[in-house]
Amino acid sequence: MNKKLIALAIAGACVAPAAMAQTANPVTLYGRVYVTLESVEAKASGATAAVNRRTRIEDQSSLFGIRGTEDLGGGLKAFFQLETGFRPDQNTTTFAARNSGVGLQGGWGSFLLGRWDMPWKVATIAVDPFGDLTLSGITGTLSDGGNFDRREQNVMQYWSPSWGGFAFRLMRTANEGKTGSVDPYSQGANVTYTGGPVYAFLAYEEHKDQLGSAPTAGSEEKGWAGGGSFAFGPVKIGGQYQEIKKTSRNKQKNWMGNVVFTAGNNQFIYQYMQSKDGALNTAATQPDCDSNSLGYQYNFTRRTFFLAQYTKVDNNDASSCNFGANRLAASAGQDVQGVSVGLRHVF
Repeated sequence: MNKKLIALAIAGACVAPAAMAQTANPVTLYGRVYVTLESVEAKASGATAAVNRRTRIEDQSSLFGIRGTEDLGGGLKAFFQLETGFRPDQNTTTFAARNSGVGLQGGWGSFLLGRWDMPWKVATIAVDPFGDLTLSGITGTLSDGGNFDRREQNVMQYWSPSWGGFAFRLMRTANEGKTGSVDPYSQGANVTYTGGPVYAFLAYEEHKDQLGSAPTAGSEEKGWAGGGSFAFGPVKIGGQYQEIKKTSRNKQKNWMGNVVFTAGNNQFIYQYMQSKDGALNTAATQPDCDSNSLGYQYNFTRRTFFLAQYTKVDNNDASSCNFGANRLAASAGQDVQGVSVGLRHVF
């Protein structure tokens, strides 16, 4: 019996430091479950048949993650995050495809390696009241249909500390796809100001030797964006402007404006977006589209809300603007529209 007690005491002494370290440097479990019920359609255009109205249940980037820090002393910390998406409506998930990485942080800022949202994406979606999600999200019309709304792999990022509300981010991908004829990589930066009711940003992004996501020798995509939001009383207004230039294509010009009115737990949202040009220089007709969205959000708590919305996107014959998330398989020139209701809960 005494031998068993001694063995248990030794085992406890070995385990205790690990338990104390876990207590001193906690690991946090977090997530979001967000699902919508939608009715969507695309109207006929010329010889292109309509996409018949259909009902669907869609995931809005539900996620599950774990993050933590360790105090290394001298004001230095190590941090990590592993984040995976999942679909509550169906079992088709790729593990850990969202923001994941490891890094160091201190008074000088933070540096990480891994897979993470580009500075452009972080800055621009902050002005979208729909948070880059749902039918009304920003990428349906702006950010080159999501091509400039990237979460890149093989990333190096630096995040500055905040100086009086000003901060910046720098990012570059490793050129792991380099060959004798192509050297593809992405890089970008943003500068933001956050103070009281004001948010403002400038962002830049470049894709070298890439056309969309395909490595293409000699091709280049560059863009800049600027905008912000301002809240006064129950009203918050926001807007941004973007220009995107690609090799052998006209400059694409995008802009967004929105207003959110809050009354107690109720929020009423209107958002307008427009995109013009961006096709080949030789194209007879340049793309032109706009999007109008109305939304109603009821916030049960800080963690749970109900959202209802209506979105209509009008395209000319050369344009293919669409919904912000879960795009409809529509052809150029078709006008898409839909209504949606959903619930979001974060934990």
